[in-house]
Amino acid sequence: MEQIKQETQTILLDVLEKSQLRSGQVLVLGLSSSEVAGGQIGKNSSLEIGQVIVKTILDQLEQRGIYLAVQGCEHLNRALVVERELAEKKELEIVNVLPTLHAGGSGQLAAFRYMKDPVEVEYITAQAGIDIGETAIGMHIKHVQVPLRPCLRVLGGARVTALASRPKLIGGERASYQPDPIRKQ
Repeated sequence: MEQIKQETQTILLDVLEKSQLRSGQVLVLGLSSSEVAGGQIGKNSSLEIGQVIVKTILDQLEQRGIYLAVQGCEHLNRALVVERELAEKKELEIVNVLPTLHAGGSGQLAAFRYMKDPVEVEYITAQAGIDIGETAIGMHIKHVQVPLRPCLRVLGGARVTALASRPKLIGGERASYQPDPIRKQ
């Protein structure tokens, strides 16, 4: 578990640097503890793995004032656990469901354990996300998504991908644009 914790922190810090997330913004986490454990998504869930990963991420994000949204599995229609403060601030629709290990998953159970006042919401539009185990987080990231390549592409047995977002470029060839801190063109 110590290796999973250290690698999670390494991946997170790399993604935070590359995505340029700021205080008040949202990071989505998609997590298959089954994949991390070397199994197939949804077939070998591990509460302990979920707790280690979510706690590691929360500890780092809280220091930076960044919110975490933990995506559930398809059994909960990929709803997300967030802090009530965020849900109210962004006027997100709170839904009534409590995740279980096999409906929501270990990441959501860990979020309910470690967040101050967790609630479940159906949708969010986040600025960036980390997907551990190919859980399909893209539906919760802003419209113009930028794929990131984390410095570690595997956590346990799970493939790791990440997304950031940037403002849309509008105006065509006559327009000028502000520097893009993600692409650094």
